[in-house]
Amino acid sequence: MIRRPCLQSLSNELLKDILDYIEADPDRTISIDRRAYLSVESFRLPSPPIPSRAHDIGSFRLVCRQFAEIGIPYQFSKVATRLSRHGLERLERISSQTHLAKHTRKFSYLVPYIYIESREQIERFLGLESSHRRYLDASLFRSKAEDQQRILRSKEDTRVLKKAMSAFSNLQHVQILRLQDEADRMLIELLQESELPQARSVDLKWTYACTHATKTIAEALSNSGSRFSRFSGPMMNSRSALAIQDRVPRSVSQLASQLTCLELHFDDAEALNERMRAASGLFKTVFLASKHLQAVHVGFPSRSPLDLRLEEVFHSVHWEKLRAFGIQAWRLEANEIIQLARRHRNTLRGLRLRDVQMREGSMWKDVLAMLRTEMEQLDWVSLRRVDYSKHFDEIWANSMEVGDGSLEGSESDEEDDFPAHFSAPGSEVDSEGDMESDYQHSIADTDHGPDANEIALSPNTTASMSFCTCSRSSDPASADELGDNGLFVYHQQRKLWEKWVVGRCPEHSCG
Repeated sequence: MIRRPCLQSLSNELLKDILDYIEADPDRTISIDRRAYLSVESFRLPSPPIPSRAHDIGSFRLVCRQFAEIGIPYQFSKVATRLSRHGLERLERISSQTHLAKHTRKFSYLVPYIYIESREQIERFLGLESSHRRYLDASLFRSKAEDQQRILRSKEDTRVLKKAMSAFSNLQHVQILRLQDEADRMLIELLQESELPQARSVDLKWTYACTHATKTIAEALSNSGSRFSRFSGPMMNSRSALAIQDRVPRSVSQLASQLTCLELHFDDAEALNERMRAASGLFKTVFLASKHLQAVHVGFPSRSPLDLRLEEVFHSVHWEKLRAFGIQAWRLEANEIIQLARRHRNTLRGLRLRDVQMREGSMWKDVLAMLRTEMEQLDWVSLRRVDYSKHFDEIWANSMEVGDGSLEGSESDEEDDFPAHFSAPGSEVDSEGDMESDYQHSIADTDHGPDANEIALSPNTTASMSFCTCSRSSDPASADELGDNGLFVYHQQRKLWEKWVVGRCPEHSCG
């Protein structure tokens, strides 16, 4: 009798190939020295599960034990948990099942505003804003505040996080994100638009939430002995950095020594220079201990560039294995950038200088000339929205206040869409059904194009072969021909600069 082939007779490799059509391979990630890394792996919020995909993978896993085992990594390689009663209960269920928890490589902690102290002010404010009461129910915020109060008083979050970090034996990447659901967003908009004096009395406690989340995560990681190596904080608060510095846990240096990748973006502009200068000691402690860093990014709001010298934050540290370095929103002199790049000229493959404003007396062409002639390993450079400090101030002085990153408008004509990965709910643990509505205001780095990381080579030429391209190149021969007027930088100009820096002649570049 002829035996009919069936799906269960297929090899595990073929079954995984089939699952890849539903959801991307969980083991396939972007290298940290790629220009798109910040977009997909670190600074983008975890995407909400697409119902059809989650259902398909869940159904696949229900077929038999073999399929159930194969499908686990597609559901639990990336776990996102909110700081809420339901979120912590779900995290505990996952961490209680070793066969699921061992597959988790990335953990995203979604932290909401803390409403405990502002509950009464919110209720009073919403009572006066009668025209909006039908949209915003004060009891919703009361319920949130009571939930948060129970968690913080009982230290339930610390207990569950310790259990989870111990269970996630293959954890690599930890991410802390600010969470805003639809009610939060509407309340913030209403507070900003309201003319009532009561609106000024409502203080949404993100500083406290950020500080608390960072400290509890650090405690849990230290307690568990986790060997994670990447940390991302794309929505950090400058005041929380000061609070952490005042009570620096002894474990900070030990945790920092494990890091190969660190990304921090501070999104509040109030008293930024003073706070970052005061936190300089904390940066020094972390960066000196992080001897194995391969990628680092420190950024600030685009509309409020940091006005400190680069080394007040980085303290002239040299990382022997650094492959990608990024800063955002900084007022700098050319020599500051040159000195830091030169320290890492033998290893650096990617350099991100987003929203960097050149101080008076310095010129971008000096930086560009050094990068082209000395940085032999450099594959890409990002100069998005770079300008001169004086011109930047003039633009903002004559402009309406707009959101971060919108000064030049969209650059969607050069952007690629990179597939986001998600942690879909499984049959063993339930998903948070309203998760989709809570993933708002993603901070995504979209400064990449199809040729962002590659240098064009002739089809039959290997990358290691030395050949002269001087006579065939239409690029400017020197930095003096780049059109840098020392006054302002326009969009197409900086795109030309990016390509010129890495388009050096392989035979005649200095080295």
